[in-house]
Amino acid sequence: MSRQVLVDLVGVGASRPGRDLLSDVDLTVHRGDRVGIVGINGTGKSTLMGIISGRNRPETGTVRRSKDLVVAELTQRPDLGSGTVAEAIGGAWEAHAVADRLGMGALLDAPVASLSGGQLKRAALARALAVRSDLLLLDEPTNHLDLDAIAWLEERLAAYQGGLMLITHDRHVLDAVSTSVVELERGNAHRHEGGYSGYLAGKALRESRAAEAETVRRNLAKRELEWLRRGAPARTSKPKARIATAEAITQASAPKGERGGGLALHGDTPRLGDVVIELEGVGHRYGKRSGDDASDDDPTGAEANDAGAGGWLFENVELRLDPRERLGIVGPNGAGKTTLMSILAGRLEPTAGTRRQGHTAVTALLDQTGAQLNPAHRVWEAICGTDGQPDWRDKALMESFWFDTDAQWAPVGTLSGGEQRRLQLVLTLAKRPNVLFLDEPTNDLDLDTLRALEDFLDDWPGALVVVSHDRAFLERTVADVIVMDGQGFAGRRPGGFGAWEQERRLRRRRGHATSAVTDERSTDKPTADETGGSQGGTTKGPGRAPQPAPEDRRPSPNTLRFRMRELERSMNGTRSKRQRLTDELHGIGDDHQRLAEAGARLAEVEADLETAEERWLELADDLESRGLTP
Repeated sequence: MSRQVLVDLVGVGASRPGRDLLSDVDLTVHRGDRVGIVGINGTGKSTLMGIISGRNRPETGTVRRSKDLVVAELTQRPDLGSGTVAEAIGGAWEAHAVADRLGMGALLDAPVASLSGGQLKRAALARALAVRSDLLLLDEPTNHLDLDAIAWLEERLAAYQGGLMLITHDRHVLDAVSTSVVELERGNAHRHEGGYSGYLAGKALRESRAAEAETVRRNLAKRELEWLRRGAPARTSKPKARIATAEAITQASAPKGERGGGLALHGDTPRLGDVVIELEGVGHRYGKRSGDDASDDDPTGAEANDAGAGGWLFENVELRLDPRERLGIVGPNGAGKTTLMSILAGRLEPTAGTRRQGHTAVTALLDQTGAQLNPAHRVWEAICGTDGQPDWRDKALMESFWFDTDAQWAPVGTLSGGEQRRLQLVLTLAKRPNVLFLDEPTNDLDLDTLRALEDFLDDWPGALVVVSHDRAFLERTVADVIVMDGQGFAGRRPGGFGAWEQERRLRRRRGHATSAVTDERSTDKPTADETGGSQGGTTKGPGRAPQPAPEDRRPSPNTLRFRMRELERSMNGTRSKRQRLTDELHGIGDDHQRLAEAGARLAEVEADLETAEERWLELADDLESRGLTP
């Protein structure tokens, strides 16, 4: 039995000034389809979604929709009009229940105009999910959701009976929800069966076939060139033209993908001293500081609304960042994650307690809104200002983030939301910080940029603090976590992010509330070793007496893990050297002198490898003795 066709696109095309977005795209969506849309920023994902919903008209091609099709849509920048949240999302009980699951239950009577950007997006998502629809279109639905809300959303989408299309950077959601993935590349739409893993496999296969086809093409041209050059000297102009064509093919480089190369930043990261940033007895609340207004204190406004006037978000926080810190801050929306990060970054003065920053620390913060961009400026002007021309360093930095020569001259106002977010990331890293704060950095970035940023952070020598709802990004970039429970407590989780995430999943499977920390608030605090030794100190909830920072001056878990990664890279290089020497020995034959020399070099390499392996095991044992995983 054939499935109902909801939308059918034939030969659809669309462009923006100076660039084609979609070219001759064919796409059919049936009832029951769950389609993820991926592609680099600016390839037309949101444009395609708008064409499917009917908000946008294609420049070429046709769009056919089933009769009486009901479409529910979440756009990148939703408009809920005026009135209250309850009026905007609809008065039905189901809409209110969905809003509550998305953390908006307490704001149903709030005016839409008073909402922060994240709250507005959550309210719009509630409206889209509550509508009885045939086709559900979601553009970055996980932005501004906490981890538990994302888990609930996955379950909700899995039970949806209509056709689903979503644009998301969340690889876990993409893999769990979608049954196929449409990849937009250079105006073309490639459809891959399966979720995120199916997309990766399909893309790799397509690129491999393209590389093979290019190799065949170049080999054929090389053979023809050799044949032409062996011919009689009295060649006509036509064979000469064929020679020129063949030479051009053999000398040309292979066609590159939409993006090439990795994420390479120019300049060195300044070295950090022993003191990075320390918090002592820090607490914060809104609306009670010498006449300050809550909206002035809170970088986003959301946490002030959620906490209520005068409510303590957290108290008595003791925290010391390590030079190799890899720290995540997790917890439900409104718990104070952004506020704590703003205090750490020096952007916000705490209500109580003190902050100390080492003299070698150079901080940079990418917040949820990012640097203010002038839409009239060109990209290069946003990077280096309007007073001069970009030098080679500026150009190298822009190209590292795939702003090529043409894109550097594009007005900022013509960039997509994701491209503007990428530009804000460039502006943050251009400060050459050695202490980097990233607040929801994955919002609106494409998957290629996320993978490249993760690779960059793997080897980056500075301290990193991340607030993110993206589980894949947290898994790749952080080792330890501060857990904020939304009831005034903030504490390091023994075992780091991996242990906390495993516990969170277990709690959800058992049906318990997962937004709270394991009941540390009613139990004894972890020991100094459990909280990370010298790097973390302790954090305490309301009413607990401050505890002194640990005396143990052993390297922190982050430092140990960093040294282990360095040893692993060194051991890989040593193993490669050992293999080369082994191959050399096999090829020497009966030359005893050369055999002796090569054997001595091989023995030295074996000794170096054994020393490195023993050191790696010592570091692993140190971590395990603290109850942590390597």
